[in-house]
Amino acid sequence: MSENNGNRSTARVLIVDDDMNTLEILRRWLAKEGYSTVSAGDGQACLDALEKERFDIVLLDVMMPGVDGLQVCERMRENAEWRKIPVLLLTAKDDIETRTRGMALGVSEYLTKPINKQDLFARLRAQAHTLELDRQIDRTAAAVADLPDD
Repeated sequence: MSENNGNRSTARVLIVDDDMNTLEILRRWLAKEGYSTVSAGDGQACLDALEKERFDIVLLDVMMPGVDGLQVCERMRENAEWRKIPVLLLTAKDDIETRTRGMALGVSEYLTKPINKQDLFARLRAQAHTLELDRQIDRTAAAVADLPDD
């Protein structure tokens, strides 16, 4: 994942929401900014997508039938391959209990609906940058580990 011309991004984003209008709006916004996206209509579809493909960021609705967003986040944090993927929680609920539970589960950002487009992109850029720095640290640590002992 890297930044290319201007503010356009090549980050791969999984968008998860049971509201098809919201999914389509987010998909269009992100596509215009150069993000590669995959959509999932519920929590189980999100988990299935994570099993099959690699994503840089997950935009995750909280209130969904079946497996809700907080349950998805909990499962992501339990999985070593998904643990470091930034999760931006999207919700119409702005109560302290949901916010606190999300943060305890390792949510990277918390955005309330209706989503402010500029706020969303500022947070996406920040998370993409943080993830890239984390990956650089991992690469450096691996390179140092491969150095011969003197």
